[in-house]
Amino acid sequence: MGVKQWLVPAMLLILVGGKLDRMSPEERAHWRALRVFVEDKEQRKWLRLKTEEQRNEWLKERGLWDKFYANDDMTRDQIVSGDVRLGWSRDMLFMSWGPPFQKLRLTGRAASRSEKFIYRFEVDREGFATSLVGDKTDHRAVDRYQVNVTLDDDVVAEIVELETWE
Repeated sequence: MGVKQWLVPAMLLILVGGKLDRMSPEERAHWRALRVFVEDKEQRKWLRLKTEEQRNEWLKERGLWDKFYANDDMTRDQIVSGDVRLGWSRDMLFMSWGPPFQKLRLTGRAASRSEKFIYRFEVDREGFATSLVGDKTDHRAVDRYQVNVTLDDDVVAEIVELETWE
């Protein structure tokens, strides 16, 4: 990855990190869930907004607010905590774990469209799991595991946890 390619996400992470510390717990939760649907350039626009009301209105104008708040309180808590469940939509899965490490098309299933999403997680010393999207791994990880999620017609139909990466 070239310098320009990693510099913008790195700077964005620094800016978001400081801003997240000043947010209410509710705003922090919905932003962490919804940012997967927002491009880096748009995230910078969101970061420049001064008040929580402005930032919330920005999410509503882009149709993102209801992706999170259409769910009941218990489901929103599960999304934020990464407790993915059978029956969830693709959007709910993305809000919880982000994009998968790898996507595969599946055939021979009863659904009109089936996909297998492969999520790879690394666990740090404090016990926090981070989902990987690219091939970059953290040499400080103390554990790694994989979760294969099958979606039938954009609904989570199967979740299989593996102790190691395939």
